[in-house]
Amino acid sequence: MTIPDDHPRAESLRMRERLIEGMHKNIVAEAGLIAHGRGEAFDYLLGEKTPELAFTQEQVAVAMLLSAKHPVISVNGNVAALCPHDIVKLSEILDAPLEVNLFYRRPEREIAIKKILVDNGAKTILGLEKEFQTDISEISHLRRIVDRRGIYSADVVLVPLEDGDRTMALRKLGKKVITIDLNPLSRTSLWSNVTIVNNLIRAIPEMMDIARSMKTMGKQELEVIVTNFDNFQAIGKMLSFFNERLSLLAEGDLIDPTKE
Repeated sequence: MTIPDDHPRAESLRMRERLIEGMHKNIVAEAGLIAHGRGEAFDYLLGEKTPELAFTQEQVAVAMLLSAKHPVISVNGNVAALCPHDIVKLSEILDAPLEVNLFYRRPEREIAIKKILVDNGAKTILGLEKEFQTDISEISHLRRIVDRRGIYSADVVLVPLEDGDRTMALRKLGKKVITIDLNPLSRTSLWSNVTIVNNLIRAIPEMMDIARSMKTMGKQELEVIVTNFDNFQAIGKMLSFFNERLSLLAEGDLIDPTKE
């Protein structure tokens, strides 16, 4: 479907089309469409743009990834469908390998996700070769399957669009977890070390730019940025941002479409 540029919901509709196409190509699970709709509702509360607070969260996340010994970026179907090129570029900039990890794990999905990542320039993709797979015993579903070279041995894991179970398990294993989640009250958000409350398609390109500018910083300088960050405090500030924005809208700062 061709989305006209002058459509007021053009970008939103393009994301939906990418996910629908991804579902037909076995990249996206059917449940991924529901998850996207839930997240998009929170994006309305953000005003569909990156708030200053989220930029701070992204800077801390990048500092944590750059200062890590073995960072890994986890990829699921929605990530692969929405921003395959950007996630590959971020992986290259951060020198953090991509690992496919799926809740609805089927061979045809693994093949389809690998293909779209390779088509967008990925050289190495972890998580798919059985000889390197192992289990995280704390998880009962198929997300327990991880790569010994990747998530299993990582010290920092970026888990965009994640479910809470694996985030909890990774934290209990002593790993640091970064998530990108529009819902600041999800289990993933609350269990992560750094929660980026932003839309994935904005957050990843912004993190690419931040990473390019921070790559020259020393490890000690990066670690200071991470140490001075409090995730619960940041989530609290984001909730206050939601509250303030809704209060302004409720007080009359709404655009009446009938008067345009």
